[in-house]
Amino acid sequence: MGSYSASPPPELLPPEGATAPPAPPRPRRRRASAWATYLLVGINCAVFLLMVLRGSSIWMPTVDQLMQWGADRSNNVLIYGQWWRIVSAMFVHVGILHLATNMWCLWNLGLLAEPLMDSFGLIAVYILTGAAGNLLSTWHNWVYPGHDPSGAPFFAAGAGASGAVFGIAGALIVLLKSKRLPIPQYELKRLRKSVIYFAAINLVIGLSLNFGSGLTGVEIDNSAHIGGFLCGLLFAVPLVPRIGSPRSEFKTRMRIAVSAIVVLLVLFGFYVAHIPPPRG
Repeated sequence: MGSYSASPPPELLPPEGATAPPAPPRPRRRRASAWATYLLVGINCAVFLLMVLRGSSIWMPTVDQLMQWGADRSNNVLIYGQWWRIVSAMFVHVGILHLATNMWCLWNLGLLAEPLMDSFGLIAVYILTGAAGNLLSTWHNWVYPGHDPSGAPFFAAGAGASGAVFGIAGALIVLLKSKRLPIPQYELKRLRKSVIYFAAINLVIGLSLNFGSGLTGVEIDNSAHIGGFLCGLLFAVPLVPRIGSPRSEFKTRMRIAVSAIVVLLVLFGFYVAHIPPPRG
């Protein structure tokens, strides 16, 4: 096909000697609009890359390798006081497949959640719900430990971002129900139903399969999924979505949500720290 050009009709031409008004600027695409999602995915991938470069297996790291990089284990936290593992464990993964599946979920849910809760809110919900999941996992493995052939208590190591991913899903389920969002209700229902299906299906899969159970020493605990999900629901209860809400109200409610969850986690951590050790 040939090309052609057309002159504007006379009524659209500026008067003789006049200067045509400048064209309106083209809207710029904000590349950094979801920087928190990119940052969290990047940190998880960077930690795994460093693990591999330092000699960890790309498919199935050993327990010692996972613990060296910050995996969570009840006795390390409660006996040796290594509470930092509650946070570090959410950035450590048990092999490339574990990392890939968690990062795929984090990428999709993060890009959906970040416009609703802002970049700071996404980082907050990731850290706080991931910590809630790891705390519940620590409590569960401390109260209900496995046992080796001699009958001595055996504590599995836990790692991964899945608790935080479930936390983001829980927060989304609440926020997508808001009437303030300038999005058609049928579209909100579709998105919310997709997130609910994601959480339900993955929870069922997690309860059906016990990754690394027994005496292998590595376990992605379902307690982390449940703890993260419940914490995400609680986190979003006082929130309003950033889209469609006054900025001042959104910031105030975000501070309330973060403060409330921090207080709850401190109280629960204090309770877990005072549980007597299991009897061998």
